[in-house]
Amino acid sequence: MKRNLLSGTIILLALVWCNMALAATVDTVVTRSKAMKKDIKAVVIKPASYDANQKFPTLYLLHGAGGKYSEWVSKTPDRETVKRLADLYNMVVVCPDGGVTSWYFDAPEDPNYRYETYVAGELVDYIDSHYATIKDRSGRAITGLSMGGHGGLYLGFRHQDVFGACGSMSGGVDIRPFPENWEIARRLGKYSEHPERWEANTVINLTHLLTPNRLAIVIDCGYSDFFYKVNVDLHNKLVDRNVAHDFMVRPGGHTWEYWGNAIAYQMLFFSNYFAKRK
Repeated sequence: MKRNLLSGTIILLALVWCNMALAATVDTVVTRSKAMKKDIKAVVIKPASYDANQKFPTLYLLHGAGGKYSEWVSKTPDRETVKRLADLYNMVVVCPDGGVTSWYFDAPEDPNYRYETYVAGELVDYIDSHYATIKDRSGRAITGLSMGGHGGLYLGFRHQDVFGACGSMSGGVDIRPFPENWEIARRLGKYSEHPERWEANTVINLTHLLTPNRLAIVIDCGYSDFFYKVNVDLHNKLVDRNVAHDFMVRPGGHTWEYWGNAIAYQMLFFSNYFAKRK
Protein backbone atom coordinates (compact mmCIF):
# COMPACT_ATOMS: atom_id res chain seq x y z
CA MET A 1 0.00 0.00 0.00
CA LYS A 2 2.80 2.38 0.96
CA ARG A 3 4.70 1.44 -2.20
CA ASN A 4 1.65 2.20 -4.37
CA LEU A 5 1.12 5.52 -2.60
CA LEU A 6 4.79 6.43 -3.04
CA SER A 7 4.68 5.49 -6.73
CA GLY A 8 1.55 7.57 -7.23
CA THR A 9 3.15 10.54 -5.49
CA ILE A 10 6.27 10.27 -7.68
CA ILE A 11 4.15 10.13 -10.85
CA LEU A 12 2.09 13.13 -9.72
CA LEU A 13 5.21 15.15 -8.92
CA ALA A 14 6.69 14.20 -12.29
CA LEU A 15 3.56 15.40 -14.09
CA VAL A 16 3.59 18.67 -12.14
CA TRP A 17 7.28 19.16 -12.93
CA CYS A 18 6.68 18.50 -16.63
CA ASN A 19 3.81 20.98 -16.72
CA MET A 20 5.99 23.59 -15.02
CA ALA A 21 8.90 22.85 -17.33
CA LEU A 22 6.72 23.18 -20.42
CA ALA A 23 4.95 26.38 -19.36
CA ALA A 24 5.35 29.60 -21.32
CA THR A 25 7.73 32.13 -19.81
CA VAL A 26 7.08 35.83 -19.29
CA ASP A 27 9.75 38.50 -19.78
CA THR A 28 9.31 42.13 -18.82
CA VAL A 29 11.52 44.19 -21.09
CA VAL A 30 12.39 47.87 -21.26
CA THR A 31 12.40 49.28 -24.77
CA ARG A 32 13.50 52.67 -25.99
CA SER A 33 11.36 55.02 -28.05
CA LYS A 34 13.51 57.56 -29.85
CA ALA A 35 10.37 59.23 -31.16
CA MET A 36 9.12 59.93 -27.63
CA LYS A 37 12.54 60.07 -25.95
CA LYS A 38 11.58 57.66 -23.18
CA ASP A 39 11.80 54.05 -22.02
CA ILE A 40 8.66 51.92 -22.31
CA LYS A 41 7.97 48.54 -20.75
CA ALA A 42 6.47 45.52 -22.48
CA VAL A 43 5.61 41.96 -21.53
CA VAL A 44 6.93 39.27 -23.86
CA ILE A 45 5.44 35.78 -23.55
CA LYS A 46 7.54 32.98 -25.03
CA PRO A 47 5.91 29.60 -25.66
CA ALA A 48 7.34 26.48 -24.04
CA SER A 49 8.57 25.42 -27.48
CA TYR A 50 10.64 28.59 -27.85
CA ASP A 51 14.06 27.90 -29.32
CA ALA A 52 16.49 30.57 -30.44
CA ASN A 53 17.37 28.42 -33.44
CA GLN A 54 13.81 28.51 -34.78
CA LYS A 55 11.57 31.36 -35.95
CA PHE A 56 8.23 32.04 -34.30
CA PRO A 57 5.20 34.11 -35.33
CA THR A 58 4.43 37.10 -33.13
CA LEU A 59 1.15 38.51 -31.83
CA TYR A 60 1.15 42.10 -30.59
CA LEU A 61 -1.60 42.31 -27.94
CA LEU A 62 -2.73 45.79 -26.90
CA HIS A 63 -4.39 47.00 -23.70
CA GLY A 64 -7.31 49.40 -23.33
CA ALA A 65 -7.71 52.96 -22.06
CA GLY A 66 -6.59 53.33 -18.47
CA GLY A 67 -4.60 50.11 -18.73
CA LYS A 68 -0.96 49.13 -19.02
CA TYR A 69 1.38 46.53 -20.51
CA SER A 70 0.95 43.87 -17.79
CA GLU A 71 -2.84 43.56 -17.85
CA TRP A 72 -3.12 40.63 -20.26
CA VAL A 73 -1.20 38.47 -17.77
CA SER A 74 -2.76 39.90 -14.62
CA LYS A 75 -6.43 40.73 -15.24
CA THR A 76 -7.99 37.89 -17.20
CA PRO A 77 -10.17 35.73 -14.91
CA ASP A 78 -7.65 32.92 -15.40
CA ARG A 79 -4.25 34.60 -15.22
CA GLU A 80 -2.68 31.80 -17.27
CA THR A 81 -4.97 32.19 -20.31
CA VAL A 82 -2.61 33.99 -22.67
CA LYS A 83 0.38 31.90 -21.57
CA ARG A 84 -1.51 28.66 -22.28
CA LEU A 85 -2.62 29.96 -25.68
CA ALA A 86 0.96 30.98 -26.52
CA ASP A 87 1.98 27.40 -25.72
CA LEU A 88 -0.90 25.89 -27.67
CA TYR A 89 -0.24 27.91 -30.81
CA ASN A 90 3.55 28.23 -30.51
CA MET A 91 3.62 31.99 -30.89
CA VAL A 92 5.41 34.82 -29.14
CA VAL A 93 2.98 37.33 -27.61
CA VAL A 94 4.08 40.92 -27.03
CA CYS A 95 2.04 43.20 -24.75
CA PRO A 96 3.36 46.76 -25.05
CA ASP A 97 2.54 49.72 -22.88
CA GLY A 98 0.43 52.02 -25.04
CA GLY A 99 0.15 54.94 -22.63
CA VAL A 100 -2.95 55.42 -20.50
CA THR A 101 -4.98 56.98 -23.33
CA SER A 102 -2.79 57.04 -26.41
CA TRP A 103 -5.32 55.39 -28.75
CA TYR A 104 -2.17 54.28 -30.57
CA PHE A 105 -2.04 57.49 -32.62
CA ASP A 106 0.86 59.77 -33.30
CA ALA A 107 -0.98 62.53 -31.49
CA PRO A 108 -0.89 65.91 -33.28
CA GLU A 109 -1.68 67.65 -29.97
CA ASP A 110 1.05 66.00 -27.91
CA PRO A 111 4.54 65.01 -29.17
CA ASN A 112 4.92 62.77 -26.09
CA TYR A 113 2.28 60.46 -27.58
CA ARG A 114 3.71 58.89 -30.73
CA TYR A 115 2.51 55.37 -30.14
CA GLU A 116 1.86 54.56 -33.78
CA THR A 117 5.55 55.11 -34.51
CA TYR A 118 6.50 53.19 -31.38
CA VAL A 119 4.33 50.07 -31.75
CA ALA A 120 4.43 49.63 -35.53
CA GLY A 121 8.08 50.61 -35.88
CA GLU A 122 10.34 50.86 -32.86
CA LEU A 123 8.84 48.00 -30.86
CA VAL A 124 8.68 45.63 -33.83
CA ASP A 125 12.34 46.36 -34.56
CA TYR A 126 13.25 45.67 -30.92
CA ILE A 127 11.37 42.38 -30.77
CA ASP A 128 12.79 41.16 -34.08
CA SER A 129 16.34 41.96 -32.96
CA HIS A 130 16.02 40.35 -29.50
CA TYR A 131 13.80 37.31 -30.12
CA ALA A 132 13.60 34.44 -32.60
CA THR A 133 10.73 35.81 -34.66
CA ILE A 134 9.57 35.63 -38.26
CA LYS A 135 10.78 38.99 -39.53
CA ASP A 136 8.06 39.49 -42.10
CA ARG A 137 4.42 40.61 -42.19
CA SER A 138 3.42 36.97 -42.75
CA GLY A 139 4.61 36.22 -39.21
CA ARG A 140 3.05 39.20 -37.41
CA ALA A 141 -0.45 39.93 -36.15
CA ILE A 142 -1.87 42.67 -33.93
CA THR A 143 -5.04 42.95 -31.86
CA GLY A 144 -6.28 44.33 -28.56
CA LEU A 145 -9.24 45.23 -26.40
CA SER A 146 -11.26 48.47 -26.35
CA MET A 147 -8.75 51.26 -27.11
CA GLY A 148 -6.40 48.44 -28.05
CA GLY A 149 -9.04 47.05 -30.41
CA HIS A 150 -9.01 50.40 -32.15
CA GLY A 151 -5.22 50.22 -32.12
CA GLY A 152 -5.12 46.71 -33.54
CA LEU A 153 -7.18 47.65 -36.60
CA TYR A 154 -5.76 51.17 -36.91
CA LEU A 155 -2.17 49.95 -37.00
CA GLY A 156 -3.05 46.88 -39.04
CA PHE A 157 -4.86 48.91 -41.71
CA ARG A 158 -2.17 51.60 -41.84
CA HIS A 159 0.84 49.28 -41.74
CA GLN A 160 0.03 46.34 -43.98
CA ASP A 161 3.72 46.08 -44.80
CA VAL A 162 4.36 45.27 -41.11
CA PHE A 163 1.33 43.15 -40.11
CA GLY A 164 -0.32 40.43 -42.13
CA ALA A 165 -3.28 40.03 -39.77
CA CYS A 166 -5.12 42.26 -37.33
CA GLY A 167 -8.07 42.17 -34.98
CA SER A 168 -10.19 43.88 -32.38
CA MET A 169 -12.04 42.85 -29.22
CA SER A 170 -14.74 45.28 -28.06
CA GLY A 171 -12.88 47.92 -30.04
CA GLY A 172 -13.64 51.63 -30.22
CA VAL A 173 -13.62 51.34 -34.00
CA ASP A 174 -15.42 54.66 -34.50
CA ILE A 175 -14.29 57.35 -32.08
CA ARG A 176 -16.51 60.14 -33.46
CA PRO A 177 -19.58 59.32 -31.32
CA PHE A 178 -17.45 59.80 -28.19
CA PRO A 179 -15.92 63.31 -28.45
CA GLU A 180 -15.78 63.81 -24.66
CA ASN A 181 -14.53 60.39 -23.65
CA TRP A 182 -11.19 58.73 -22.79
CA GLU A 183 -9.05 61.83 -23.45
CA ILE A 184 -9.23 61.39 -27.21
CA ALA A 185 -9.54 65.16 -27.53
CA ARG A 186 -6.20 65.54 -25.74
CA ARG A 187 -4.60 63.54 -28.55
CA LEU A 188 -6.45 64.92 -31.59
CA GLY A 189 -7.79 68.24 -30.34
CA LYS A 190 -11.49 68.92 -29.80
CA TYR A 191 -13.80 67.43 -32.40
CA SER A 192 -15.52 70.79 -32.82
CA GLU A 193 -12.17 72.45 -33.64
CA HIS A 194 -10.38 69.69 -35.58
CA PRO A 195 -13.03 67.43 -37.15
CA GLU A 196 -10.65 66.51 -39.97
CA ARG A 197 -8.30 64.82 -37.48
CA TRP A 198 -11.10 62.73 -36.05
CA GLU A 199 -12.30 61.76 -39.49
CA ALA A 200 -8.80 60.76 -40.60
CA ASN A 201 -7.95 58.75 -37.47
CA THR A 202 -11.06 56.66 -36.86
CA VAL A 203 -10.85 53.04 -38.00
CA ILE A 204 -14.19 53.00 -39.76
CA ASN A 205 -12.89 55.66 -42.16
CA LEU A 206 -9.75 53.70 -43.05
CA THR A 207 -11.35 50.90 -45.04
CA HIS A 208 -10.23 52.59 -48.27
CA LEU A 209 -6.70 51.46 -47.37
CA LEU A 210 -7.68 47.81 -47.66
CA THR A 211 -7.14 45.62 -50.68
CA PRO A 212 -9.42 42.55 -50.57
CA ASN A 213 -7.59 39.45 -49.27
CA ARG A 214 -4.42 41.39 -48.44
CA LEU A 215 -4.99 41.51 -44.67
CA ALA A 216 -6.56 38.84 -42.43
CA ILE A 217 -9.09 40.59 -40.15
CA VAL A 218 -11.06 39.40 -37.12
CA ILE A 219 -13.54 41.54 -35.15
CA ASP A 220 -15.22 40.49 -31.91
CA CYS A 221 -17.74 42.34 -29.72
CA GLY A 222 -20.38 41.51 -27.10
CA TYR A 223 -24.06 42.29 -27.56
CA SER A 224 -24.11 44.33 -24.34
CA ASP A 225 -21.00 46.37 -25.12
CA PHE A 226 -21.33 50.14 -25.58
CA PHE A 227 -19.14 49.73 -28.67
CA TYR A 228 -21.48 47.11 -30.18
CA LYS A 229 -23.15 49.45 -32.69
CA VAL A 230 -19.93 50.90 -34.08
CA ASN A 231 -18.57 47.36 -34.52
CA VAL A 232 -21.68 46.34 -36.45
CA ASP A 233 -21.32 49.49 -38.56
CA LEU A 234 -17.70 48.59 -39.38
CA HIS A 235 -18.70 45.02 -40.24
CA ASN A 236 -21.40 46.26 -42.62
CA LYS A 237 -18.99 48.66 -44.27
CA LEU A 238 -16.43 45.90 -44.82
CA VAL A 239 -19.15 43.72 -46.34
CA ASP A 240 -20.13 46.56 -48.68
CA ARG A 241 -16.47 46.97 -49.69
CA ASN A 242 -16.12 43.21 -50.27
CA VAL A 243 -13.35 42.98 -47.66
CA ALA A 244 -13.18 39.47 -46.20
CA HIS A 245 -13.17 39.32 -42.41
CA ASP A 246 -14.41 37.22 -39.49
CA PHE A 247 -17.04 39.00 -37.37
CA MET A 248 -18.15 37.47 -34.06
CA VAL A 249 -20.78 38.66 -31.62
CA ARG A 250 -21.64 36.86 -28.40
CA PRO A 251 -23.40 37.67 -25.14
CA GLY A 252 -21.22 39.85 -22.95
CA GLY A 253 -20.14 43.37 -22.16
CA HIS A 254 -17.01 45.48 -21.82
CA THR A 255 -15.43 43.20 -19.24
CA TRP A 256 -12.38 41.04 -18.58
CA GLU A 257 -14.68 38.01 -18.46
CA TYR A 258 -15.55 38.70 -22.10
CA TRP A 259 -11.96 39.42 -23.20
CA GLY A 260 -10.61 36.36 -21.39
CA ASN A 261 -12.94 34.33 -23.59
CA ALA A 262 -12.50 36.36 -26.78
CA ILE A 263 -8.71 36.06 -26.86
CA ALA A 264 -8.99 32.29 -27.40
CA TYR A 265 -10.99 32.84 -30.61
CA GLN A 266 -8.65 35.53 -31.80
CA MET A 267 -5.48 33.52 -31.25
CA LEU A 268 -7.03 30.54 -33.05
CA PHE A 269 -7.77 32.85 -35.99
CA PHE A 270 -4.19 34.15 -36.05
CA SER A 271 -2.76 30.65 -35.67
CA ASN A 272 -4.72 29.55 -38.73
CA TYR A 273 -3.42 32.58 -40.62
CA PHE A 274 0.19 31.82 -39.68
CA ALA A 275 -0.22 28.16 -40.65
CA LYS A 276 -1.46 29.09 -44.11
CA ARG A 277 1.57 31.32 -44.67
CA LYS A 278 4.17 28.64 -43.95
